[in-house]
Amino acid sequence: IWEEGGMLINPLKAERVSKGSTISACFNFINSIIGSGIIGLPYAMNQAGLPLGIILLIAVGFVTDYSIVLLIRGGNLSGTSSYQSLVQNTFGFPGFMILSALQFLYPFIAMVSYNITAGDTLTKVFLRIPGVGPDHILAERHFVILLSTLLFTLPLSLYRNIEKLGKVSFLSMVLTLSILVIAVIRSATLGPQIEPTENAWSFAKWNAIQAVGVMSFAFICHHNSFLIYNSLEHPTLSNWSRVTHISVGSSLVISAAFAVAGYTTFTGYTQGDIFENYCRDDNLATFGRFCFGFSIITTFPLECFVTREVVSNVLCRRDLSKAEHAAITVLIVTMCTAISLAYDCLGRVLELNGALSATPLIFILPSACFLKLSPGHFYQGENLIPTLLIIAGLFVMITGLTSTLINPDDCSHGVEMFYCADINCRRGLACFPLRFVLTAQGLS
Repeated sequence: IWEEGGMLINPLKAERVSKGSTISACFNFINSIIGSGIIGLPYAMNQAGLPLGIILLIAVGFVTDYSIVLLIRGGNLSGTSSYQSLVQNTFGFPGFMILSALQFLYPFIAMVSYNITAGDTLTKVFLRIPGVGPDHILAERHFVILLSTLLFTLPLSLYRNIEKLGKVSFLSMVLTLSILVIAVIRSATLGPQIEPTENAWSFAKWNAIQAVGVMSFAFICHHNSFLIYNSLEHPTLSNWSRVTHISVGSSLVISAAFAVAGYTTFTGYTQGDIFENYCRDDNLATFGRFCFGFSIITTFPLECFVTREVVSNVLCRRDLSKAEHAAITVLIVTMCTAISLAYDCLGRVLELNGALSATPLIFILPSACFLKLSPGHFYQGENLIPTLLIIAGLFVMITGLTSTLINPDDCSHGVEMFYCADINCRRGLACFPLRFVLTAQGLS
């Protein structure tokens, strides 16, 4: 279930929404792109190198724009009105099962990332409460994840109809923009106080392919493309192209601004969750953590609705009973919580989701459907670009997935970054020897 213009709609059943203007469609599309994935874009710059990272981010934006238009063109050629029906019409039941698996994995892994982020961000928010110290239970990420699951995400996910959550669509976007403003402010005020790492401004780094996975996760919005297209007052390909260009272009500008602001502040120290880099006594960053934590808690149930709907369509092919609905929901939420309790490296989770599910949904499937429906050879005319996208998508998927699985973790979650002690020294606050802080974090 995805929130569009205050309404909750089901992409797996392709329900038609009320007709709206181009401006309304653009707002809905931007809101579907700009989400929690933006928090990992500074980490993507760290993986790829800032200059190459910006180039790759722009490239992913252009591919996203092109593949969304291509998706609708494929729907027009096949006479279908949803991603699922397009793939099933083109590749039959095997194609439907592959798409269903990807549509399950993408929100499922996203929910794991939401829990990890909640544990990372909210613990530092609680640490600002008087009387809550590092040894307090509210500073324990496992307890915070369990608490947020039991009090918020599980009860909200158990709703069969969550129309009330549709009201947070605009609020979520406002909170995201607030986080962007905070990142820009801290880039100007905190960045000059942190010594750049060696090779911080190198053109390229070896982990660029993994960075593409994170960027793909941030930009994926194909799940509701048909729904927004059908919501247009005049759903023509030219109008859709205009909506897509405006929406993806605006999202690209916002994403690039956040990625550059975050990376230039912390350079090589940038974590998968950018809020892990800010100091605990930074009140502005604490407000940003609160905004982001609230945003992902309200987004989690929407992702859970999608995974549950996929399970329902594949296994049951009917509406779930109350008992089945509750059992499947509890199972999904429990699995996500267990994984997030056992693993806390957000950057790796974003890379995995980007390579495993987002890349085929953006690069491969739309292009494959168009090639199957379009006349002519795959290497001729307008079929050439989709062919190249399939090749690029397979390369990014295989290389990125392999690199993510074999490379060791490099996270330092829950640890105060060493430069915070140095900054406090300069401010005349609590000061610890820098060597002690570095040693405590295992840094040389």
